[in-house]
Amino acid sequence: MKAIILSAGQGKRLLPLTETTPKCLLSVDADKPVLEIQLQALAECGIQHATIMVGFGAEKVESFLATCPVRGIDITTRYNPFFAVSNNLATCWTAIPEMHADFLLLNGDTLFEPSVLQRLLMAPSAPILLAIDRKAEYDEDDMKVSVRDEHRLTAVGKRLPPSQVNGESIGLMRFRVSGAEAFRTALETAMRKPASLQRWYLSVIDALADSSRVEVASIEGLWWAEIDTPEDLAQVRAHFGPQQATLGSYEAEPPDEAVSPIGEP
Repeated sequence: MKAIILSAGQGKRLLPLTETTPKCLLSVDADKPVLEIQLQALAECGIQHATIMVGFGAEKVESFLATCPVRGIDITTRYNPFFAVSNNLATCWTAIPEMHADFLLLNGDTLFEPSVLQRLLMAPSAPILLAIDRKAEYDEDDMKVSVRDEHRLTAVGKRLPPSQVNGESIGLMRFRVSGAEAFRTALETAMRKPASLQRWYLSVIDALADSSRVEVASIEGLWWAEIDTPEDLAQVRAHFGPQQATLGSYEAEPPDEAVSPIGEP
């Protein structure tokens, strides 16, 4: 099984930290950036290949991968030329050539302990499997899910009525071959509509839930985090150690130009 990591976006809600540095290169554990933590978790769970979908700051991501290899996992990159005018549905569409076998799909700003991925990998086989967490209350920014019969996804989106919410997506999915085929077809169909440039790929999963078997696997009790805001970043750094609060971001230095690290605002 391989992994596809969606890291093409800038992360504008984290400005000025992401003014010149992609979100995935923000340091969270000493000098280790988000992407390195993700790759280490994948490798620890036996994933031997990952494709990083790049866009904003692609050359910095590729420089990092070249100079800081992660043991046990081979890395390739694929460029989304539409990153500046699109959301992650378009990035998924650009990744279609990577989706011809079992694979994992994860957001470039989702971090998790290896046990989260192990639980997803060991879950019963399903064409499409969405990792979810549950909590007492959900806010408007949560990607909420509705489930029936404990495991069958019926809807996913930010605007689900509270009475229908059974959890939230954590930004990590597993696809078997049959599910990958359905997802590829749905992505191709969606991208024929101009409005899809501003849609999330989970809107495709929401539509597929009516015609394909999409299941969920709960990772309740395990640690994960999504980094969207400075507050999210501070919490993740605190998880790895209080000294992280003063750290900036990983910076790949071009051979002929020095780059100053970006610090916390």
